[in-house]
Amino acid sequence: MKKSFSTISLALLLVSAGIGIGYLVFGGRDRSQPMDAAGGITKDAATEYTCSMHPQIRQSEPGICPLCEMDLTPVESGNEDQPTLLVMTDEAIRLAQIQTTRVGSGTGSGKRISLSGKIMADERRITVQTAHIPGRIEHLSVAFTGEQVKKGQPLARLYSPALINAQRELLEAIRLKGGNSELAEAARTRIRYWKLPEDFIQKVEQTGQVQKEVWVKADQSGVVSARKVALGDYVEEGMPLFELTDLRRVWALLEAYESDLPHIRVGDAVEITTPAAPGKLYKARVAFIDPLLDAESRTVAIRAELENPVGLFKPEMFVQATLVASRAGKSALIVPKSAVLWTGKRSVVYVKVPNAPVPSFEFREVELADATHSGYLVLSGLEAGEEVVTEGAFAIDAAAQLNNQASMINRMVSQAGMPQETIPDLKAFADKTFFKQWSEVIRNYLLLKDAMVATKLTSGQKAADALVKSLNQVDPSGSTLELQAFWENQVGSMKAHTRNIAEASMMEIQRKQFFFLSELVIRNVRSLGSGDQPLFLQHCPMAFNNQGGDWVSAQRQIMNPYFGDEMLHCGIVKDSFLVLNSVIY
Repeated sequence: MKKSFSTISLALLLVSAGIGIGYLVFGGRDRSQPMDAAGGITKDAATEYTCSMHPQIRQSEPGICPLCEMDLTPVESGNEDQPTLLVMTDEAIRLAQIQTTRVGSGTGSGKRISLSGKIMADERRITVQTAHIPGRIEHLSVAFTGEQVKKGQPLARLYSPALINAQRELLEAIRLKGGNSELAEAARTRIRYWKLPEDFIQKVEQTGQVQKEVWVKADQSGVVSARKVALGDYVEEGMPLFELTDLRRVWALLEAYESDLPHIRVGDAVEITTPAAPGKLYKARVAFIDPLLDAESRTVAIRAELENPVGLFKPEMFVQATLVASRAGKSALIVPKSAVLWTGKRSVVYVKVPNAPVPSFEFREVELADATHSGYLVLSGLEAGEEVVTEGAFAIDAAAQLNNQASMINRMVSQAGMPQETIPDLKAFADKTFFKQWSEVIRNYLLLKDAMVATKLTSGQKAADALVKSLNQVDPSGSTLELQAFWENQVGSMKAHTRNIAEASMMEIQRKQFFFLSELVIRNVRSLGSGDQPLFLQHCPMAFNNQGGDWVSAQRQIMNPYFGDEMLHCGIVKDSFLVLNSVIY
């Protein structure tokens, strides 16, 4: 029992310490404190103390938290005019293990592309062994497919009446006109047309005897990949007997997607692996790029040639390949992969502010191109020589999100003086299906709001799960393209905040995430409408240490989701949203 209690206590202590780092760095800052232009705290800013576990606690002097009796820690002030700038102390940097790397230039060469495919026979090494002379098959030396044969090896013995007649004509011409006569030479030429060797003709002339049977010999070495005749068959001149495939060199036929094609060139190096030889790497080069696209798989065939002296690679065998692109690109900035908080083509990095009086990091959106083995090519958002956070970026982003500053999933903040984004009015552009699904999203949001009012952690988690499900079911494909684009730009962040609520283990975290979610819902209600019921935009000026917080409600009466029973009716009605007759179905 004691051991179990100790384990639980240790776990709680570790969780508290982790959350404490976030709040120590940025948590619950009083945004009314002034900052200088570089993002540092001004000298006349009053020091406040807070609890890492309960950031709503604020005191002007050191002490202990009245809720959990933890020591209060000083809080750095933020900057309302610079929500993209995060200020940290040296101690906070040490705890978060922040490391930075200077951005440098490079090219797109060296891109590694993973491909899959299979082994195919080299079409140039496939031959069809035909019957050069008509006749009946009396004997087959090759009894089954897959048998290995060598060039000149006898394959089948034919009885040929046509060959017998040709030999008799040759002997008769020699007897009547002599061996050097035109008639004798014409008979020899006829036999040569059947690709019979000179020693066959000489033997007939020397012995004066007719050969009744003749052997068909392999024109090249290879594997019998198909047998087209059987014993006793009568074959005509030119009829196929066997298909022979030389497997000493084979093709690796790889599938490349359209997005990979700009980086692939004939001659690029390819490293191939196969389950038939674990741990071994076989090198080849791209020999051919198919000019046609497979309409079903949306891929293009890339062909590499492999030497196969011992027959390891067999046709239809699956292989994996890594293609090293040799295409030289223009010089561009490369940002390390560990610095990027990936959200698509426009992703996020944190840039260290140079020469700041206190350590400061700027939230920065960057436009990325291709990934190389060392990082991502940067199209815009960074300049050479800037320092980006390569270790600890997620810790900074999480803390910024908790403090309602610009973060990976909270990009709606803006700096003072910047023009505010215009919210498009798309209420009349929704089809019937989208209208009903959006109305269901609002209903689930209102249930989540009620759970926040009741201060019930488990109910909030269940309501968040239901909201995520309803968000996943929204299909805007029947609406206008403008509405589809707007929705795709919004739904990802709404899902992210809602999932955070479902996974949160503390009401404080749930309510902070609910605040972010409400900002998005309000924006969508202004653009898409209130669904099938009227709504009220409400505001509590005391939420989050007097920073204030908005939410949407179906009732005019204030039921505060940020304080619950502590200040249930604290707030005002800021606006109302009515149901439009034009969008009622």
